[in-house]
Amino acid sequence: MLDLKFIRENPDAVSASLASRRNSTVDIDAILGADETRRKLQHEMDQLRAEQNKASQEIGRLKKAGQDASALLSAMHDLAARIKDIEERSTATEAQLNESLLVIPNLLHPSVPVGADEAANRVERVVGQPRTFDFEPKDHVDLGEALGIFDFEAGAKLARARFNVSKGLGARLERALINFMLDIHTGEHGYTEILPPFMVNSAAMQGTGQLPKFSADLFKIAGDYDLWLIPTAEVPLTNLHAGEILDEKLLPIYYAAHSPCFRSEAGSYGKDTRGMLRQHQFNKVELVKLCKPETSFDELDKLAANAEVILQRLELPYRVMTLCSGDTGFSAAKTYDIEVWLPGQNKYREISSCSNCTDFQARRANLRFRRAGAKKPEYVHTLNGSGLAVGRTVIAILENYQQPDGSILIPEALQPYLGAERIGKA
Repeated sequence: MLDLKFIRENPDAVSASLASRRNSTVDIDAILGADETRRKLQHEMDQLRAEQNKASQEIGRLKKAGQDASALLSAMHDLAARIKDIEERSTATEAQLNESLLVIPNLLHPSVPVGADEAANRVERVVGQPRTFDFEPKDHVDLGEALGIFDFEAGAKLARARFNVSKGLGARLERALINFMLDIHTGEHGYTEILPPFMVNSAAMQGTGQLPKFSADLFKIAGDYDLWLIPTAEVPLTNLHAGEILDEKLLPIYYAAHSPCFRSEAGSYGKDTRGMLRQHQFNKVELVKLCKPETSFDELDKLAANAEVILQRLELPYRVMTLCSGDTGFSAAKTYDIEVWLPGQNKYREISSCSNCTDFQARRANLRFRRAGAKKPEYVHTLNGSGLAVGRTVIAILENYQQPDGSILIPEALQPYLGAERIGKA
C-alpha cells in the first residue's frame, strides 16, 4: 500500500509510475478526490462535535441554574442527527478510499527499465554457456516418463490436469533438492529455516498483496473458514511479524522455508500446459528478508546472489534479468528474474524472481521497527525470492544432464543428497 500523504504530495510522480506499468487502470484523481471529501467531512464533523460539547456544557449550566434548556436540547438533537449523517458518509468514503488504495501497485524504482512487456527486460549477466548435444535433446516430459519417474496421467486422475505424481528417484530428486537448497541458505547464507502453515487467513493474503486484487489466482478453502492455500511461502514468512514493532537490532531478518505452492493459474489460457513448468501445485524454497529502508537494495542484490549460488553449485547455465516496468509484479519496486537454460525448449526460463517490495507490504501488514532513541516507528522493507523453484530445477537437471541413452547424470554437488550418480531406466 502506498502512503496516502505521498500520493497527495506527489500525484504526478505516482501517475507516471503507474502509467509505465502494464494495464494500469488506477485513477489517481479519483483517489485524491475521495481523500479530499474524507478530509472535509472529518473537518466538518470535528467542528460539529466541538459545537456539541459546547452546547452540552451550556445545557448543564442552565439546568444547574434552574433555567429552561429545552430550546438548546432540541438544537442538540438536530446537531446529533447531522453528526451521525456526516459520520456515516465519512465511514463510507474512508472504506471506498481504502479499497482504492489496496489495488494501487507499488512505485517502481528509478533503475527499473521502462517497457511494455518482457521484451524490454534488461540482461544483467549471463553465467555459463548453454549446453550443446551431439544428439537431439528431449524435454523433461519425454525424459521423465521414459524413466518412469513422472506420471502426469496419475496426477490428472487423482486431481485434474496440471498435477503430477513423481515416483522413485523422481520423488527423491525433489526431496534432495529441497534439502540441498535449505542447507546452503541456512548454513552458508544466514537464513533461519521456518516451517510455516500452508494455509493462511485473508489478513495475511492482504498483507503481501494477493488480496483483494488477485483472488482469482488463489485457492480458497470451502466452508466457514477464512483460509487460503498459500501461493508461495512468501505470504506466511512476511506476515510472521505483522502488527509488530521490531527492535532495530533484530534487522535484517532472513527467513527460508520450503512449502508446496498452490496457484489456480487463472488467465494462463493454455500457456505452458505441458509437463511441470506451470502446475497448480509445486514445491519451492522461498527466501524472505525484513530490513531497514536504507539497506534494502543492497539486500536485493545479495538475495539474488544467494539464489544464484544454487544454480552455480548445480552447474546449470543461467542469466539474470531486471524486469521492466510493464513486467514487474504488483507488490515489487524492482525485480530480478533468474532464468535457467532449458535445452528441451531451447530457451531461458524463469526459475526465481527476487523482489524488493520496499515498504509496500509492510504498510499493508503494519510491520514496523524502531531505531535506537527514536520515538516514532518506521516501516521495514520486505524482500522475497525463490531459492529456488524446485520443480523447475528438476526440469533443468533432467534436460541439461541428459545422456544419449536417456539416462540423467546427477550434478556432483547433489549426489550425496540423492544417494545416486545417475537416474537410469529401471
